[in-house]
Amino acid sequence: MNQNRTVVWIDHQRARIIKFDLEKSESSEVHAHGGATHLHHKHGAVGSGHAPVNHQYYEAVAKVLSGSPEILVTGPASAKNELVKHIQEHDGQLAKAIAGVESLDHPTEGELLAHARKWFDSANYLRGGKVLKSS
Repeated sequence: MNQNRTVVWIDHQRARIIKFDLEKSESSEVHAHGGATHLHHKHGAVGSGHAPVNHQYYEAVAKVLSGSPEILVTGPASAKNELVKHIQEHDGQLAKAIAGVESLDHPTEGELLAHARKWFDSANYLRGGKVLKSS
């Protein structure tokens, strides 16, 4: 299948990736190793209360995204921005493919695909190399 667009929805536990074109789509999922990490910051405790960045997880996601010419990165929290930063620091060619970054809660696979198709066809995405990025 010749997919020319990709959407990834990511949080700190899993990434859902859909590669698609006008007629077909193909989905995959990457899970962070070690299970869910929930940290609770206590008043007066040392540290930020945030889990450390899981570079191994982001590298696995980037590997699935590799070769995608246009990518929309979505998710509910900071993982989407951490993924983008990881890609920018480790794979300049893949970073050029990131067309946008957008907050998105917890859609079903069908909702995610419909959102991505609409996003790429909307005013948010300007053809000719100009892209609006939001978070």
